[in-house]
Amino acid sequence: MNDKYGAGRRELLRILAAGGLVGFGGSWARRSLATNVVTQPFENGVRELTGAFPQKGEMLLVRSRPPLLETPFALFDGGVFTPNDRFFVRWHLSSIPTHVHGGSFRLVVRGLVERELSLSLSEVMSDFPHVEVAAVNQCAGNSRGFFNPRVAGGEWGNGAMGNALWTGVRLKDILDRAGVKAGAVQVRFNGLESGVISATPDFVKTLSVDHARDGEVIIAYGMNGQALPLLNGFPLRLVVPGWYSTYWMKMLNDIEVIARPDENFWMATAYQIPDTPHANVRPGQPGVKTIPINRMVPRSFFTNVDNGSLLQVAQQKMIRGIAFGGDTGVRKVLFSSDDGASWVPARLERDFGKYSFRRWDAPFTPGRSGQYALKVKAVNSDGIEQPETPNWNSGGYMRNVVESATVVAA
Repeated sequence: MNDKYGAGRRELLRILAAGGLVGFGGSWARRSLATNVVTQPFENGVRELTGAFPQKGEMLLVRSRPPLLETPFALFDGGVFTPNDRFFVRWHLSSIPTHVHGGSFRLVVRGLVERELSLSLSEVMSDFPHVEVAAVNQCAGNSRGFFNPRVAGGEWGNGAMGNALWTGVRLKDILDRAGVKAGAVQVRFNGLESGVISATPDFVKTLSVDHARDGEVIIAYGMNGQALPLLNGFPLRLVVPGWYSTYWMKMLNDIEVIARPDENFWMATAYQIPDTPHANVRPGQPGVKTIPINRMVPRSFFTNVDNGSLLQVAQQKMIRGIAFGGDTGVRKVLFSSDDGASWVPARLERDFGKYSFRRWDAPFTPGRSGQYALKVKAVNSDGIEQPETPNWNSGGYMRNVVESATVVAA
């Protein structure tokens, strides 16, 4: 285990030894006075930059309750891994514990199993081999604010994502301890958040048995060498590499093996995408079959230039950014300085694994004064590349159009 990140397990053990209480007082909806605002480049894009949420630095406030906090995009130029205190936050239901006592916490495994389990946090951490995976956690609605026509939902910019080195145990190992019975079809996951009223559908998500037991899905207790922040799911969260974060259950405390396809609200109604290429439809298009959202698609971004960035004529500028392959690795990143008329391969930096961000850079020397339309696109290991035109669907999901930035040389 890499000692730099092995500290996560030691830190959580230290928390448990001290009584296991992680939390904060007050309300999830606490607000600071706005000392600064950021304007995202889309309609209704003004956001307060807030530092009011515990264990978090300055974040873009999308919603207070339940908390939706976006990572300021400039931070992604700092490296492959997103700092825990600036990692985006997305909860679904308004009633969320403000304190979790790790010493009394239990993870229950039940349903179609040979033996039901009730595991303490220390048992999860000590009784199973620990593993690490670098993986991007991205909201299904990341970049929703750019959809045109606009759609309902949290109006995210591009910062509803982050990359971390997750430390935990394989879900497969825990399911094997319980003994999955013949006839099992899916595995359902539940956490500690709940609705304010009883009629609110409990937030539960489901994976197929085969996916749950493929050895890649993990139950994480560490994040970038530290215990999970409460807002990011302490004490345990599901990590589903290559899939959108709606499946990454936070404060995971209940695992149920079931014998039928799950038809709960969050699987059968919410988070549905058109069963069409690129989840793309025309606004108002009737009769479209939908399926639950699942695998991520490739994306790439500029991190050290943006629309309006000023460059010097005849002086080379290293254009930098990040890319990821979605549900697999990055094969290549292509850069264009002429609005996509021609493309050159960018240089890829260290590979931290197929589910991680990958940094890239490409030299650019403007030969004249004026505007330049820069573009970047990723091609993943399966040969899938970002599209030239944006998709549209009523959920505002899965945007991954080629990214552009118009810069000015003078």
